[in-house]
Amino acid sequence: MRARLPLAALAALVMACQPAAAQFAPVASPTGPVMAGPFAVVDAATGETLMERNAGASWYPASLTKLMTIYITFEQLKAGRLTLESRVPFSQHAASRDESRLGVPVGGSVTADQALKALIVHSANDVATALAELIGSSEAAFAERMNDTASRLGMTASKFANADGLPEQENYTSARDLALLTLALMRDFPQYYGYFHTQEFVFGKRRYESYVKFVKMYAPYADGLKTGFICASGFNIVGSAVRDGRRLIAVAFGFRRADLRDEFLIRAFDEAFDLKTGGSRPKVWQLRNEGGAPAVVFGRGDCSLLHYDMPGDAAWLGTYGDWRTARHAYDLGQEQLARLGATVPGKDWILPITVNKVTRQAAIIADLQPESAEKLCADYRSRKLFCEVKKASDFAGPAFGSFWR
Repeated sequence: MRARLPLAALAALVMACQPAAAQFAPVASPTGPVMAGPFAVVDAATGETLMERNAGASWYPASLTKLMTIYITFEQLKAGRLTLESRVPFSQHAASRDESRLGVPVGGSVTADQALKALIVHSANDVATALAELIGSSEAAFAERMNDTASRLGMTASKFANADGLPEQENYTSARDLALLTLALMRDFPQYYGYFHTQEFVFGKRRYESYVKFVKMYAPYADGLKTGFICASGFNIVGSAVRDGRRLIAVAFGFRRADLRDEFLIRAFDEAFDLKTGGSRPKVWQLRNEGGAPAVVFGRGDCSLLHYDMPGDAAWLGTYGDWRTARHAYDLGQEQLARLGATVPGKDWILPITVNKVTRQAAIIADLQPESAEKLCADYRSRKLFCEVKKASDFAGPAFGSFWR
């Protein structure tokens, strides 16, 4: 197995050889470095910044914007201007918000309790807008309140143009600022922080499960917060974890895949919990915001394409007529990998391929250590089964016709 630098050491090496303004750089993963944006890990009790890279760089928050919407909603509840049973009505503007949404019709309403759960579990854009209009009378007025609140909390690099985080040029923040907001949520509203533990939410006949997969992956330590994605920002996350009575929070931006983002956060928490700093590192509010324009992870023409944005090799196990059969082949391959002693499991990458208007599904175990991919395919070939090892460079989109068989 290849030697790998710990996250903090890799970050320090990158900072030593790149200008401080660089917003993208590699971070460690089990199969090799992956590109990512700024990050910070902070002790919630002391504010000490245990790990960080470019935490003051400007970034698009995407749905992490909703943390500010939630903060202001908590303020309304604490002040008695709202109760958990208050009705949140949906205007034409709120009901028309796209992407992730609850789908309440114009003139309909939900309770404030339902609204908070919908924001945290489903990241519902229509609900965020409805709350903004209820609290601020209009979304524009609510955005002004968001910016006033950000200023009061010391979020000097943040500006908000809407309540949901859908793409707006004037919607930006930094990892430092979102760490401050997260600390404020915990400090100012301990009676409501439990909402961030919510893992499922039932509305009407639908059951919604949390987008924050990191919580289940890092059980029993993780206890929630929020994810966010738009094309420009990539996959972002704010997470919290408690171990041995000590709480840490982390902010990470700019991953090209959600699974790599969640995996990074777990490794960052593990490393940060083990650090012995003696309180010698800067407080998060002492970090400087850098200003400048936010980086862009996916351009407009690039966002909808499938990307193999992982450093490891892949094992292609065949191409099948439907997703279910391809997934079964993938599951069998993962079971065989375990029997062969692989210490790092691969990732699910069922790839749709269209040739002559016919679509088939390639079963691929992605992001494997090279020796594991070779071992699995050698085992398959010894049993006269199909298996080919593929490198990351073999996955050239948007057409993947070479995976047709």
